[in-house]
Amino acid sequence: MRKILRSLAILAVSAGSILSYVPAQASEAGDILIRLRGIGVIPDDGGNTTIGGKPNLSNSYVPELDISYFFTKNIAVELILATTKHNAKVENINGGGTADLGDVMLLPPTLTLQYHFTNFGKFKPYIGAGVNYTIFYNADGANGLDVDYDNNFGAAAQVGVDYELNDAWSLNLDVKRLWLNTDASINGGAIKGDVDVDPWIVGVGLGYRF
Repeated sequence: MRKILRSLAILAVSAGSILSYVPAQASEAGDILIRLRGIGVIPDDGGNTTIGGKPNLSNSYVPELDISYFFTKNIAVELILATTKHNAKVENINGGGTADLGDVMLLPPTLTLQYHFTNFGKFKPYIGAGVNYTIFYNADGANGLDVDYDNNFGAAAQVGVDYELNDAWSLNLDVKRLWLNTDASINGGAIKGDVDVDPWIVGVGLGYRF
């Protein structure tokens, strides 16, 4: 993640130095904004299992692509595309034990409807809300365990800001919260879990509008 952020920062500073003399312009109806972000996906774990303890998914740091379409200068929709890998555990079993459930991949396409504020000069803050559908795949159970996760819908909320370098390029900071739950089944249902993933998604990146 540090390497991703460092590369994005260098690219952003270079772009700003070269392009900042061009006047910034607000987005208009029909504009498309494409961003490349480095994101951290940080689960806010909760839930329970039939053997006690608390489910836990590790953090994950990956690149992400998102696309926004502007219906007006203020109203847009955004679709994010990324996939993450997490290690799954059950912690504090019987007061202290931990069970390693192996790794699982998440594909969480998220669609949000956004309102972009346009009265702060080059700073373009926005808020959004929408829906997420997370696909759990490539579950690789540790120690021979067979682990299965149910795909599920969840709600999404978002706040962020674009800083316009010119009429095309911008820097971006974005924070999302997903409310996501999945049912886990281990060894054909011998052990079951109700897992609240509820991740925070924090991203920084560079955008191009056309």
